[in-house]
Amino acid sequence: MRKLLLVSSNTIHTYKYLQLVEDYFDEVLLITNEKSTAYDYPTVELSFNLKIKNLFSTVRGIKKQIASFQPTIIHIHQANSFAFYTLLASRKSSIPTVLTAWGSDVLLLPNSNVLLKKLVQFNLRNADFLTSDSTFMAQEMEKLATLKNNILVANFGIDVTPVNCPKENIVYSNRLHKKLYRVDKIIEAFARFKHNNERKDWRLVVAATGTETESLKDKANELGLTDDVEFVGWIQKEDNEQWYSKAKIWVSIPESDATSISLLEAMACGSIPVVSDLPANREWIQSGVNGIVVEDLESDFISDALLLNQTEAIELNKQRIDQDGTKEANREKFLKLYQKIIKE
Repeated sequence: MRKLLLVSSNTIHTYKYLQLVEDYFDEVLLITNEKSTAYDYPTVELSFNLKIKNLFSTVRGIKKQIASFQPTIIHIHQANSFAFYTLLASRKSSIPTVLTAWGSDVLLLPNSNVLLKKLVQFNLRNADFLTSDSTFMAQEMEKLATLKNNILVANFGIDVTPVNCPKENIVYSNRLHKKLYRVDKIIEAFARFKHNNERKDWRLVVAATGTETESLKDKANELGLTDDVEFVGWIQKEDNEQWYSKAKIWVSIPESDATSISLLEAMACGSIPVVSDLPANREWIQSGVNGIVVEDLESDFISDALLLNQTEAIELNKQRIDQDGTKEANREKFLKLYQKIIKE
């Protein structure tokens, strides 16, 4: 009997992963910080805040679940406190542990302070198997913790259905309205893009919300783009697919990122990607061929996307997604890892 104990935060990514692999297991148990109201999985809630008392209560709670559930594999998502408490709880058991690092765990958290850096290093060194969603992040994991074991590179795959509709003169942005994602720079670039008189009918559609939403609206007004920038707020999956499919160009220029699911979705829906110059983005985008990698945020980088052979770029992106971006392709990678672990 195959049993999976998954330890992860209460986010959509956790449940997307469960949906990806759940039918490989006879039973699944999720330990998380808060039970979801949208998904009905057997769930145990524990606190994963970094507090002294949780070194006892949370670790004890995880030990209890390991003892009663007797999992075949313990899979932890995020190399932060979720991994730290779980690895402490499981270290005297013989149950193999898999740790999937997310972007901020490796790219941002270790830079916060020395203690958090040591915590991430402990997690990476003590998990039996590691996975990353990009080659770049895998390399960073190896450098951070001086690792020698192989790291599986796999993402969670995308669940997007392109809409069969004509392309429109739309630039689409759907990352969160936080400083990290630099949506303000996208609005400024769109203002430069609109200076060309032949682009009067183009519009920028900004989805999602966040702490910066009101200041972003102010920015659009200040730049005289009130009628050209549309803020559509937090939207449902079907609406997101509609915008990807309508838009000729999709823009995302965060300061830091691992493999972005929204990038893969945009590629699958035939929207030309314009992305920040990050190693994980360069694993997917060859600038000037199937998208644009922005090296200068003050340049007219949206216009650069119109210089590409659109038909060729769209076809290349769809081929790449079929190979490495679908749920089926990535499910196979994770299941092969599980099969290897169980066999050994």
